Amino acid sequence: MICDGRGTPLKVITTAANVNDVTQTLALVDGIPPVAGRPGRPRCRPDSLLGDKAYDSNPNRKELRRRRILPVISRKGAPNIKGLGKLRYVVEQTIALLHQFKRLAVRWERRTELHDTFVSLACALICWRRLKKHRS
Repeated sequence: MICDGRGTPLKVITTAANVNDVTQTLALVDGIPPVAGRPGRPRCRPDSLLGDKAYDSNPNRKELRRRRILPVISRKGAPNIKGLGKLRYVVEQTIALLHQFKRLAVRWERRTELHDTFVSLACALICWRRLKKHRS
């Protein structure tokens, strides 16, 4: 899952349980839809990408820099980046919101299309609730 700085889910990819997270980094970044905000052209690319040690990969770092995205990723075997846990909390909170939908806490569907549909519906509900909360 990739989300913005406020925890709004932008893109979710379902993989097998034995697939490393680092293999999906660039697919998640490429899958971010244009986000409208201020007047002008919608943003399609983040300024920086935060990740834990599971996303540490030199080829991914080079590719992110080539796309003008600053990788803020802890290196394996190095001490943790101070303060990164507070920033990563946003992603963990969004994952916890997805797990509040009981059908997503444990994957029961055998077909990936059904699971992806329920994940998309849950993400849409999370976005709608945030918009509803923001307007009131």
